[in-house]
Amino acid sequence: MRTTTRRAVLGAGIAAAGTGLLAACSKGTGDGPSPSSSATPAGFVSPDGREVAAAEARRGTGPVRRVRLTATPARLDLGGGRTVASWAYGDALPGREVRVTAGDTLALTLANHLPVPTSVHWHGLALRNDMDGVPGLTQRPVAAGASHDYRFTVAHPGTYWLHPHSGTQQDRGLYAPLIVEDPKEPLKYDKEWVVVLDDWVDGVDGSTPDAVLAELAKGMGMGGMDHGGGGMDHGGGHDMPGMSHMSMTTASSAPSPTGPPRMLMGATSDVLGGDAGDVAYPYYLVNGRTPEDPETFTAKPGDRVRIRLINAGGDTAFRVALGDHRMTVTHTDGFPVEHIQTDALLLGMGERYDVLVEVKDGVFPLTALAEGKKRTALALLRTGGGSAPGADVRPRELEGAPLTADRLKAAGDVALKERRPDRTITLKLTGSMAKYDWAINGRTYSPSYRHPVAAGERVRLAFVNATTMWHPMHLHGHTFALPGGGARKDTAIVLPGKRLEVDFDADNPGLWMIHCHNVYHAESGMMTVLGYRA
Repeated sequence: MRTTTRRAVLGAGIAAAGTGLLAACSKGTGDGPSPSSSATPAGFVSPDGREVAAAEARRGTGPVRRVRLTATPARLDLGGGRTVASWAYGDALPGREVRVTAGDTLALTLANHLPVPTSVHWHGLALRNDMDGVPGLTQRPVAAGASHDYRFTVAHPGTYWLHPHSGTQQDRGLYAPLIVEDPKEPLKYDKEWVVVLDDWVDGVDGSTPDAVLAELAKGMGMGGMDHGGGGMDHGGGHDMPGMSHMSMTTASSAPSPTGPPRMLMGATSDVLGGDAGDVAYPYYLVNGRTPEDPETFTAKPGDRVRIRLINAGGDTAFRVALGDHRMTVTHTDGFPVEHIQTDALLLGMGERYDVLVEVKDGVFPLTALAEGKKRTALALLRTGGGSAPGADVRPRELEGAPLTADRLKAAGDVALKERRPDRTITLKLTGSMAKYDWAINGRTYSPSYRHPVAAGERVRLAFVNATTMWHPMHLHGHTFALPGGGARKDTAIVLPGKRLEVDFDADNPGLWMIHCHNVYHAESGMMTVLGYRA
């Protein structure tokens, strides 16, 4: 089943009046005619404006790193004999890593072999606005059968990733790590692993992310009961191949041609403030593999290993631990923090963490617990002999409270300097599972509606969560500072009923998205735009 997303309905092409750039709407599923385009409201910097070009010039240019990326239908092997039909970058899940050095110029050509338009967003990068990859806002969609060239200077080292910003496409296989090396890397380590976490539904028993969104969009049944009201936890246990997922959902009808019901009820987490998620995923993956056939990383006892963790999930926070080890957190969302040790840490969708581990002798589980959903993704560390733990292993390190971003402090060289905000923008997160009417300030996404800022301002974003659900809020093109000298981040969890104030410097002109990184919340309307005044 295909649906037309709210972004497609509302995403009339927005770009610069009088600049010649006319971005058409985002067609997340490709159904139906494109809405007509319209000019940007007067007075805003356009994605291809001279202010954007000037900001890019200040970043300089470096050696050119050329990459070709192909978005294509593919059959993906999840391990253990499970294959699914999905969309991916090439034939790999995740897509093959893109690795550059800070200061390089990335020249990437996206070839779209999908049956629908697509795009590439560079999650976490401060880059030129017309390369940000948001159809209907910063570029035209890349049509089926067409290609598009992205070219920009990569200014900051760190752990990032890339994915579409077109409908629910990110909840298929369209994502890949983007690693930006530091030419003056201060950390010392023997090995480096990139670990991508994901929740998976596409192609399983006929399910697609579009069908999941259509189901969720109908809202919670049972008299409009709110999703956050506790109830029985149906998220436990590992499904065996072919097992029905009916017990994990609120629906009781037989599976339809678009797959069994996927609405999740009763998954709760204290660390997330209650309700843990909306979607009952059949699989949770590390680097595209199920726990029954996990990827194995090898090292020697005593090696110091850097692990770059990326949550590419659509609706799932992951609690991560390495059995019988403590991790030293060194970075979050690409930026260094004061080092802190932990047994486990929590990643919301879109968040990244770098950790260092001195590995012991043996075989150990790297386990990512789907927070509140009680199922896990798994990889293995092998440094010596011994039998591997089973798919259902639960390291004791998962039992305590995981480290969360509010406990981190920015490293001194990246800490945001003290300054009174010139402007505060209040973003009230609204909506409920009952009506599935997620929005910001009660307004669902419209690309023509902007929250204005001026270049050079210190801007405070006040996220006020008026819902019973947690939301990982992501700002494009910038990093913000958490309160009290906190970590520099681009994605932060806002708990239900809480207010989170973050500050950033308006130093990258253009039109920039702010949205929940729950794919289904965003596509239902929990997105808005930050616009620089011309």
